Formats: sequence, C-alpha cells, structure tokens
Amino acid sequence: MIQVENLTKRYGQHLALDNVSFTVNKGEILGFLGPNGAGKSTTMNIITGYISATEGTVKVDGLDILEQPQEAKKKIGYLPELPPLYMDMTVEEYLRFVCRIKKVEKNKEKETLYKVMELVKINDMRKRLIKNLSKGYKQRVGLAQAMIGSPEILILDEPTVGLDPKQIIEIRNLIKGLGKQHTIILSSHILSEVSAVCDRVMIIDKGKIVASDSPDNLSRRMSQSNRLILRIQGPKQDILDTIKEIEGVKFVEVQRVREQGTFDILVEAHDEVDVREALFYAMSEKRYPILMMKSMDLTLEDIFLQVTSQQKGGATYVSDLQ
Repeated sequence: MIQVENLTKRYGQHLALDNVSFTVNKGEILGFLGPNGAGKSTTMNIITGYISATEGTVKVDGLDILEQPQEAKKKIGYLPELPPLYMDMTVEEYLRFVCRIKKVEKNKEKETLYKVMELVKINDMRKRLIKNLSKGYKQRVGLAQAMIGSPEILILDEPTVGLDPKQIIEIRNLIKGLGKQHTIILSSHILSEVSAVCDRVMIIDKGKIVASDSPDNLSRRMSQSNRLILRIQGPKQDILDTIKEIEGVKFVEVQRVREQGTFDILVEAHDEVDVREALFYAMSEKRYPILMMKSMDLTLEDIFLQVTSQQKGGATYVSDLQ
C-alpha cells in the first residue's frame, strides 16, 4: 500500500533521513517508533506530501506522491502531533470545512459528519468552540478530520497525547477497529499502546531503520534466549530434577520463594525449542501444580532502549525489512 524507497532528507549539513526503504502492506497497522529527532515526523511528512525528499520516492497505492499528488493524497488521512485546528470554529463548523476541502459530496456531508463524530465520541461537543475544548477532545477532533473522506491510509502521529487512561483505551480500540478497513501508520511514545495495537513495529534512529518485525518476533530474536519463570508447588529438589530431564531444557535455577510451599524457578531452553507443554505434563504427572508461567522475553521498551543505545556504540541491529 505504501512503498518508500531510498528516502533521504537533508537540511543543510544535517542528514535527517539516510537512505530509508520500507513497505507498509494493505490492512497493516505499523508502529513507527524512535527517539526525538530520529526522523519519524520527517518520514511521515514526506509520505503525506507535506514536504519533499532530497532523494528517493514514496508511492501510495502505486501513485507517486510528487508526480500524482492529488490522487495520492486522497488516499491519506493525516493526524499530525499538533492537530491543525481552527480555534474560533465550532467542532461541527470545522469538520464541515474539512469536508469541503476534501471535496466530500454535498449530499453525503451530513452522514459523513455524524459517522466520524460518533466514531471518536465528540457528538456532544459538536456545537462547542474548539478553543474551549480540553486537550483530549481537541485530539479527537483532529482524529475526526483525518478520517473524513474515508481514506484508505491513516497516518497518526501521537494520537493519544493528552488523553486520560480511559480515553487512551477508547482510542486504542478505535484504531484497532479501523485497522480492519484501513492501512495505518501509528507513531507513539506509549510503547505498551504500540504493542497492543500494531501488527509490526519499525524503529528509526538517527535517520536509519534499526529494527522492523512483529513485537513478538523482535522480542524473541533480541532476547537471544528462551526463558520462562514458573511458580510451582512441591518439593524443590524433585521439581528441579524433573525439569532437568525434559528434552530441550538448557538451564534451571530457583529464583526466590514468594509464597509458602512454592518456588519461583527460571527455566532456559535451547533456541527455537518450546518446552511449555512438556513442563505442564511433567509437573502434572508429579501432581505439582504450576501456579504461574510467564515468558521472560524482552518488552518493547527493552527492545527500544537496546537498539537505540546500540546505535550510539556502532553495533549491528536486528532488522527484518521485508
């Protein structure tokens, strides 16, 4: 749906983007991450046609954003980090204005307005001046304007900034629902939000893509281990001996005692070996209940910090850009 090839952007001597290439597939929700100044907003501004690249091309559904700008931009809804709102308009006036800019047919304008306001839950605010809205509601109005015209692609830069926890969950669920009909690029500093919503994560640092894969795959590949923590009730030594006999187990260690009569045990398996089922049956045969089992894979926060700190040291990063 979006093809970015050899994208480079220079501001004088500063290289903001360095030969960046990636694709976003139809119906995919892509999480776009990076530290401040890494090149996220520059990339999104180029994709939307807001600014031009120094070198490289962007194609939106096969349309070059520079050579066929009107046709390409019709397919994109964009929510910048600071929504482009007119503070002295009411919500309804502003969204009608956006409808006319996007050339929504006059007989469909009322239906379009109702639909987008209902989706982002701002119907009750439609007669309010935008300048009198809270930051969270202003963000919702910005999201509504991005959705007008039913664009196939939504590019959302920090869509939940300024929202309270309940509103964040509502917008998160909305984005997941929109992913069924739209291709979405989501930039956010709330990494748990990206993990919950996105099919794939791409991390940019110093103008280069340093990692790209699903959150689960990135976690497995970067942790360089296959570790589990279990809480098991039973005699410590017999539990350890039984686990050591399971095929694929590389290392076993008691971590701590959190509940009386139980042991928290670290189990590390060989790469590409899933020992969870074998652990369950082994403990079941001994009648030692497993009260907890969880993966020790890296979180998205761990991955983000690891790849961006590695870049400073000149290391090689995990990257799967296919």
